[in-house]
Amino acid sequence: MDVLSEVLKAVKLDGAVFFNGEFSSPWCARQPDASTMAPYLPARSKHVIVFHLVTEGRGYVRAEENGRSVPLETGDIVVLPHGDAHLMGNGPPITPIDNTTILRSVLAEGRMISQFGGGGELTKLICGFLTCDSQLSHVFLAGLPSIVKVHIRDSPSGQWLEDNLRYSVDHAEAAGPGGAAVIAKLSEVLFVETLRRYIAKLPPSHTGWLAGVRDPDVGKALAVLHKQPAQPWTIASLANEVGVSRSVLAERFRHYLSDTPMGYLTRWRLQLAAQVLASTSKSVAEVGSDVGYESEPSFNRAFKRQFGVPPARFRSHIKRTHAPSVAPDQQTGRTAHR
Repeated sequence: MDVLSEVLKAVKLDGAVFFNGEFSSPWCARQPDASTMAPYLPARSKHVIVFHLVTEGRGYVRAEENGRSVPLETGDIVVLPHGDAHLMGNGPPITPIDNTTILRSVLAEGRMISQFGGGGELTKLICGFLTCDSQLSHVFLAGLPSIVKVHIRDSPSGQWLEDNLRYSVDHAEAAGPGGAAVIAKLSEVLFVETLRRYIAKLPPSHTGWLAGVRDPDVGKALAVLHKQPAQPWTIASLANEVGVSRSVLAERFRHYLSDTPMGYLTRWRLQLAAQVLASTSKSVAEVGSDVGYESEPSFNRAFKRQFGVPPARFRSHIKRTHAPSVAPDQQTGRTAHR
């Protein structure tokens, strides 16, 4: 079973707006943080992921906060999973152009081509935004750095994906009904492929959720828990399902996640419950039952320990603020990484 697929089903990953960038050296542009762009996206309360695919030329990307430049070449995809403000460019240092106004226009009016620069070497990009549930996505995004870069032209599948995304974006206006949906799905596949390649390249000493996914025992346990979170799991039944002893499973979980299997399951159940409370009209008792709690009082107590407020008040706050994934006094689940 594939734990990454199970989690991505839950977070409801969705492609948003895409546009072509054509820049000639020397050029430098500042991309604002995702929260600046969020009000212009359809799902305002969701977490925003930014990506850039280099289809021609070269350049660099640098997170505004830490100032370390990451070189880019044709076939590279760079993902900013936390939506950080960043600089992109090519050539000698120049004053960055603030892309905030351009991107607002793109998000407000739809796909377009952004072009500027000094007339030298050309860099072409496909730029886009993905949205996902802000609470549930914390599980796998928390362990990612501010910039993730992988190369996708080193395999037939990566080349196919790039070619199809590039064609779809280039011909979006003439694609007719369903064209935008095709681009959205391709971008989701591109993001998943980026995560898969990133996980595959993690050093053996790495810990955290993404490294745990790669571990045979922890990965299988996570997949089982995410596929059937409401099941009345015990450490014994989970270890039996994975095919290892309870002590081995507990030790592997501690190593990668600094947590116990049952502690992890509890937090995931409550994150799922918060998402259901935010997006449906189910009763508190129904929500608790759906995520594995046998009684409403036990669900209320567990939920309040996690989020600082009982489920009913959590839902009332959401309705007042119209922010489906934000809770007052939220105590987010721990995802260990280093």
